[in-house]
Amino acid sequence: MEEKKTIFDYLAQTMLLFGVTVLILNLFCLVFGNSAKDVSAIFALGAQGLPVGISFQFLCVSVLITGARYVFFTDVVIKKMPVWLRTACMLTFTVILISAFIILFHWFPIHLWQPWFMFFLCFGICFACSCFFVTLKEKAENRRMEEALRRLKETGRDQK
Repeated sequence: MEEKKTIFDYLAQTMLLFGVTVLILNLFCLVFGNSAKDVSAIFALGAQGLPVGISFQFLCVSVLITGARYVFFTDVVIKKMPVWLRTACMLTFTVILISAFIILFHWFPIHLWQPWFMFFLCFGICFACSCFFVTLKEKAENRRMEEALRRLKETGRDQK
C-alpha cells in the first residue's frame, strides 16, 4: 500500500531535484565555465557559478518535473499504464520541457550541435545514475520487506 503524499513530500522532492541540478551545473561551471561563458547563458559568470536568473529557471524546471512525476508515477491521474510506458512518457516530457527552456531562455545557441550533444550526453548519464540509485533503493526495500515477512512467519509458527 502506498502512503498518502503531502505537499511537503512534493516540496522535498522538488528541492532535492533542484539541489542535485544546481550541484551538477556548478561543477560544470568550474570545469567548463570560463571556456563556455561566451557561448551559453548558463555559464555567463564563467567559473564563478550560475546566474540568479538561470537558478530560478532551473527551480521552475524542477517544479514542473516534480509535477510530471506526480502525474506519471502515482495512480491519482493515470490508473492503468505500465511502468515502462510511464517512464517513457516522463522521459519524453522532461526532454521536451528542458528543450523548451533551452530555446525560450537561450541557455545555449540552438543552431550548434555540440551543446545539444553535451545536453543529451549529460541527460543520459544523469538518467543512468538515477536508474542505478532507484534500483539500489528498490533492492534494499525488497530485502527489508522479505526480512520482515520472514520474521512474521517465524513468530506465527512460534504461536502455534
